[in-house]
Amino acid sequence: MRLDLIRPLYERKGPYASVYLGALTIPERKAQWRSLRDRLEANGESRKATLDALEEEARLATPGRSLFAAHGDVVLAEPLAEPPHPLALWSPLPCVTPMLVRRGENVPHIRVIVDHAGAEVTVFGAGSPRRTVVEAASWPLQKTSQGGWSQKRYERAVDETWEKNAVAVAQEVDEQARRIGPELILVAGEAKSRSYLLQHLGTKTADRVLMVEHGSRSNHGQFEEDVERALDGWLDRKRAELLERHQEMNGPTGMARVAHALREGRVQAVLTPGELPKPVWIGEGGTQLATDPDELRRWGVPEPVRERSDSALVRATAMTDAELWFTGAVADVAAVLRY
Repeated sequence: MRLDLIRPLYERKGPYASVYLGALTIPERKAQWRSLRDRLEANGESRKATLDALEEEARLATPGRSLFAAHGDVVLAEPLAEPPHPLALWSPLPCVTPMLVRRGENVPHIRVIVDHAGAEVTVFGAGSPRRTVVEAASWPLQKTSQGGWSQKRYERAVDETWEKNAVAVAQEVDEQARRIGPELILVAGEAKSRSYLLQHLGTKTADRVLMVEHGSRSNHGQFEEDVERALDGWLDRKRAELLERHQEMNGPTGMARVAHALREGRVQAVLTPGELPKPVWIGEGGTQLATDPDELRRWGVPEPVRERSDSALVRATAMTDAELWFTGAVADVAAVLRY
């Protein structure tokens, strides 16, 4: 999981108010927010301004919502697919792990449904999905069996139109791939058009293509199911690959060793079983994290602060451009090293 979404949270100091709303109806949400606000009430104008800003967002809350605010501003508001357990707390760092666990790994990918007339291209990267419709040459598109001396010439013209349209689709897919660097490009649609598309994609793009069996622009249902299975399979293989690399390299395991590797900027991916509420010590710097406050003092942190292990770990992972992966295959936090 890339952590670009939450990196802006660490551009300002805490304390942060982290709120998880999980009521289903509007009256229930209002009552839940009042209860959560009571837990957060504290003296000080800056905290009151933060609570007022949260209240504005809470009124708009969907059945599942995570909110993170500091110094009078809601820095991040994210919908959740399932209502979370209600939570409200002040802490030095935003408590983002419950949100990340529920969001799951975000795989940057492109979905393509191609046919003889063009394609639907949907990009899943940062933010909301973006859909583009590629409509190219529209005639001639259908082969006929009318016979006669012009039959072969007509069929060649149809094939040329199909290929021309596939070229236009390939150009669009290549452009989107350059923008987001997708892990996968999932393609469905007409067999001949898929073949033409694959021929005309750039090499780097074509290497990420995975064909799925079902899908047409008039019926997305089975296509979406095939895509979700393909993404789940890719994620399972990625987790297994990272775990294997961790074992082969004898990578660090346990918070103390992983924190040391993060401070040195050597971590490519962090593997964690989930939420880790046990406290650790942090400083203001993104990688200032240790299980022993004296260790941070030796690194030049005059006053280490207690924080949840997972909150500190996520910040250090985000600020070193590493990946975060949740997996039940590890009993304790572990790291895959870059070198």
